[in-house]
Amino acid sequence: MPGGRPAGFWLPEAAYPWLALATAGWDYTFTAPRASTPPMGGVDRSDPPQRMFLEDPLVRDRLAQTVTPDGLDPADFGVVFVAGGHGAIVDLPEDAHLARFLTEFAASGGVLAAICHGVGALLPVLRPDGRPFVEGRSVTAFTQAEERAVGLDGVVPYFLDEALIARGARYEAGEPFRSHVVVDGRLITGQNPASVVAVAAHAVHLATGEPLPEGWSRRAPAWAESRRASQALIS
Repeated sequence: MPGGRPAGFWLPEAAYPWLALATAGWDYTFTAPRASTPPMGGVDRSDPPQRMFLEDPLVRDRLAQTVTPDGLDPADFGVVFVAGGHGAIVDLPEDAHLARFLTEFAASGGVLAAICHGVGALLPVLRPDGRPFVEGRSVTAFTQAEERAVGLDGVVPYFLDEALIARGARYEAGEPFRSHVVVDGRLITGQNPASVVAVAAHAVHLATGEPLPEGWSRRAPAWAESRRASQALIS
């Protein structure tokens, strides 16, 4: 962050999408601007999905082998989740490889979901005609009111609502720190960490055609090796 404050991805915004994918029997890959384990914040081991995520040996192994987006083929994935965390608005929009990956993935018709500050990754994404991907689309993201409430309004390099609107997006904000999800075709955005359960459920339902079972967000999945032909990406 500007001024040297360290920031990474917000753990629940990766843990809940991971659990949704695992519940649906999908495989997953982690990607980040730099290879190796990315830094994380927002850790709450009293939250079962976060604890399951942290204690899963395959998750630990794959986080340690996180790859950069240029090593991935968009055609291999059916859904992409972009986790937030304040590091996301600094690093992700500046990652040309991620922008290229998301541009190609969006053009292929995959389900693209972004949560909180992770929506910043959409800023450099383009349509096939070269216009901003978010132009004319309904989206949400972490609000200025929420930035002020957490005391980082003077630290973040820009406000997401202003950056999205400058690219022609139809920005929508809900109540601070309450779940607020906007679905525009195969694009799903969530305003804040409270939105992650709904974002994950919407995205997996849209990608698979089947709703997740009731109570999925509190239940350990039965991971089936034979069903790993389906692929998903958590960024």
